Amino acid sequence: MQEPDNRTTQGPDEDMIAFASEVFDVARRGDAVMLDALLSKGLPPNLRNDHGDTLVMLASYHGHADAVRVLLEHKADPDLRNDRGQTPIAGAAFKGYLPVIEVLLAHGADVEGASPDGRTALMIAAMFNRVELVEYLIAHGADPGARDANGFSARDAAEKMGAPDTVARLAAATEARPKPLGD
Repeated sequence: MQEPDNRTTQGPDEDMIAFASEVFDVARRGDAVMLDALLSKGLPPNLRNDHGDTLVMLASYHGHADAVRVLLEHKADPDLRNDRGQTPIAGAAFKGYLPVIEVLLAHGADVEGASPDGRTALMIAAMFNRVELVEYLIAHGADPGARDANGFSARDAAEKMGAPDTVARLAAATEARPKPLGD
């Protein structure tokens, strides 16, 4: 009688885990050339680490627009959330990486990029007084009147965090929006 093959039930071996770890490091470093080579050889573009972070999430969070572009050109999903419900656009907004946001939106990312608590990329940019990002996101359809699960808008978040420049910009954007009929 033959011994059962336990390789499929034991999970990945140490070499595979080490390789995957290196691939995630390539995304963090933003090595677009290496990512392109790996993806061309069959690396899944939506590969996730043990926290649910995709290669796009890692490249976005670390500010590597060229790496993000390569991944998206290989059909990576720009909106896949990690285990905490965070999106690549929210990570880029948190870190202040406008070039990454530009690439994500050019490849179809949701401009809101809301987390499970309803916090949008615009809210995150506003909290950290990132006026250029706030203006860009609004110009590309982000809703300055959107509210998170606690009922806070981007303007409320900016006020709470002491971000005066984005408070002023959001006030102007909110006033400029057409009011719904009947109000």
